[in-house]
Amino acid sequence: MGAGHSHHGHDHAHGHGHSHAPADFGRAFAIGITLNTLYIIVEAGYGFAIGSMALLADAGHNLSDVLGLIIAWTGATLAKRPPSKRYTFGFRGSSILAALFNAVLLLIAVGLIALEAIQRIVYPAPVPGGTIIVVAAIGIVINGATALLFARGRKGDINIRGAYLHMAADAAVSAGVVIAGVLILTTGASWIDPVTSLVIGLVILLSTWGLLRDSVKMSLAAVPDHIDSDEVREMLRNMNGVADVHHLHIWNMSTTETALTAHIVMPAGHPGDAFLTEVQARLADRFHIGHSTIQIERGDSPGDCDGC
Repeated sequence: MGAGHSHHGHDHAHGHGHSHAPADFGRAFAIGITLNTLYIIVEAGYGFAIGSMALLADAGHNLSDVLGLIIAWTGATLAKRPPSKRYTFGFRGSSILAALFNAVLLLIAVGLIALEAIQRIVYPAPVPGGTIIVVAAIGIVINGATALLFARGRKGDINIRGAYLHMAADAAVSAGVVIAGVLILTTGASWIDPVTSLVIGLVILLSTWGLLRDSVKMSLAAVPDHIDSDEVREMLRNMNGVADVHHLHIWNMSTTETALTAHIVMPAGHPGDAFLTEVQARLADRFHIGHSTIQIERGDSPGDCDGC
C-alpha cells in the first residue's frame, strides 16, 4: 500500500440500518422539571422555617437534578436537529455531552452532600423529626414517579439513563431522610441524619461512576462496549472477495446511534453494489451499527492501497 500504486476505482456507500433513534421523552422532561421545581420551593421553605439542614441540603440536591433534567432535555432535543453545512452530523453528539454534564453534576451533588453531612456530624443540631419525615416522604413520591417516566429508556440511551439516575438518586436521598427522621424521633440521636446522608452519597457515587465512564468513552469516540472491533474486522475479512480491511473506525454518533467507516480492498472487477448491500445488512443485524460508510479499494492485494 505504498507510493506508486494507483487506485483503480473507489466505490463508496453509506448505509442506514437499524439505527436506534432516541424516543421522545419531551413530556417526561416537562412533567419532571415542573413537579421537582415546585417540590424544591416547598422543601426549601420548610427547611428555612424549621432550621433543618437536612431538608435544605436535599433541596439543593434536587435543584442540581432539575438542572440535570434541563441539560438532558436540551441534549435530546438538539440530537433531533437536521444536519447543516457546518454540522454535517447534525447535533447528535449533544446527547453525549448532556450525559457527561449530568454525571459531573451528580458527582458535585455527592460532594455537597458529604460536606454538609460532615459539618452536621461536627456541629449537630436538633431538628423536628416529624416535619422532616412528612416533607421527605413527599419527595419520595415525586422523585420516584419522575424516575418511572424515564425507566423505559434508561437501557438504550445513556442520556435518558442520566435523567433516570438523577431522579432515582433523589428518591433514595428522600428515603434516607425519612429513615433518619424516624430514628431521630425514636432515639433523639442527631448524628443519625448526617451519617445516613454519607451512606446515600456513597450509593449515588457508585451508581454515577458507570454513567461518567460511558459518557467519557463516547466523547472520545471509543468503540462501544457491546462491539468487538476485532470481531467486526474478522467478519469483513471473511466476506467473499475481500482481500484486506483497514481504516476501520467504530464510534457512537449519539447516545443511541453507532457509526462505522472502513476501507475494504477487493479485486478489480469484483461487483461492489451487491457486496455493499450485504455488508451493511450484516453490520446492522449482527452489531446494531446503523450508519456504515464503506469505501472499496480496487486491487488484488493489500499493497494496492495508498496511504495505509
